[in-house]
Amino acid sequence: MLRRVLGAAVGVALAALVVVAPSASAAAPRAITVSGGGEYASYLPEAIQIWNSHVPNIRMSQTQGSGNIKIYVVSGGGSRASIGHGSGVIYLDRNQINQGYSPLRVVVHEMGHSLGLRDNYNGDCSILMSGGSAGTACRNPNPSAAEANWVNQSFARGFDARAADGPVEWAVDSWPAPVLAAA
Repeated sequence: MLRRVLGAAVGVALAALVVVAPSASAAAPRAITVSGGGEYASYLPEAIQIWNSHVPNIRMSQTQGSGNIKIYVVSGGGSRASIGHGSGVIYLDRNQINQGYSPLRVVVHEMGHSLGLRDNYNGDCSILMSGGSAGTACRNPNPSAAEANWVNQSFARGFDARAADGPVEWAVDSWPAPVLAAA
């Protein structure tokens, strides 16, 4: 009799763990707001949708107020963004974009920096963070599976790509890619 009672109690406890464990470990996506964009603001809804569709652990939205990610437009100095974890500042260089780069790809790429990704100047159009090295003909605005997975995992574990008390790191001159000196 005692064995039956203990067995039933263990079974109930295990059933409770099975029911409670999944809901206790499921975290809500991190809410990130994006503001600004100047003449490129019309690209923000699609850029936000791209990141939201590829990275379940974030939920971006556009705001008219001050966002976690603030986008400004400049003339010169290169498109650049602070490396962040769902926050930061982006500068879109209209001079570079007007050289024929896809504005949507530039916006999504720079948002990638604000999500923690670094540049990868490999010239591969399927890699979003290849930036300008893929050339002006590249129109792919989507992160690769590996890039999306990295961002998703960094938000799943609460990883902060920036040191909390360190200096702001910038990804500068992403568009176009820097010219590498011949060896």
